[in-house]
Amino acid sequence: MLPELGVIFDAGTGLFRARNLIQTDTLDIFLSHVHLDHSIGMTFLYDILYEKNISRVTVHVAEEKIAAIKEHLYHPLLFPVKPNFEIEPFSGRFCQVNDSTTVEVIPLEYHPGGSHGFRLNHQESSVAYITDTVASEDASYIESIRGVDALVHECYFPDGWEDRATMTGHSCLTPVAIVAREAAAKALYLVHINPLDESAAPLDIESVKPIFENVFVAEDQAIVDV
Repeated sequence: MLPELGVIFDAGTGLFRARNLIQTDTLDIFLSHVHLDHSIGMTFLYDILYEKNISRVTVHVAEEKIAAIKEHLYHPLLFPVKPNFEIEPFSGRFCQVNDSTTVEVIPLEYHPGGSHGFRLNHQESSVAYITDTVASEDASYIESIRGVDALVHECYFPDGWEDRATMTGHSCLTPVAIVAREAAAKALYLVHINPLDESAAPLDIESVKPIFENVFVAEDQAIVDV
């Protein structure tokens, strides 16, 4: 979430925290795809927006995913209240959030059902959000994220799990570091790490610092200045 811009990327269970971070009277939520771990938080919006002075909430998503939201996530037997937001399909490659903020929609490969990443450009700053894809040194999205100040990239698996990563459409550590290097990103923040790995260090980031030095495992509720 970029609170000062009212922009949120994906809507998993952590979306409930947005209530205490809202700084704008509008919210734009960009969904990479609609698997439940990226979309179920939309059903929290009634509580999140309660007594908040919000004039508009727009969910931006690939057009072919809209029916799944309306017919399944908001099926009356699952959620008996209609969505309290507008849904807009991606229209072209760029979405204009406001006069100074543009979000580029980036097609991603390999994840079952398809996924999209995003690059947000605001004045002199930029943030890329890439999730649910298989990172590689020749990934198709590298040019779209070139030179970003902050690259937020999924890293579900440590090195050594390449077969499972390919099968599930996720990434291992070293290829993600290579992507950050090839894209000349300023900093790399690793997210969407395997939640079943409860070890203190699920990813050995020291092992990839020779490839890309400014790498961090993102922590819950971390605040990053860009």
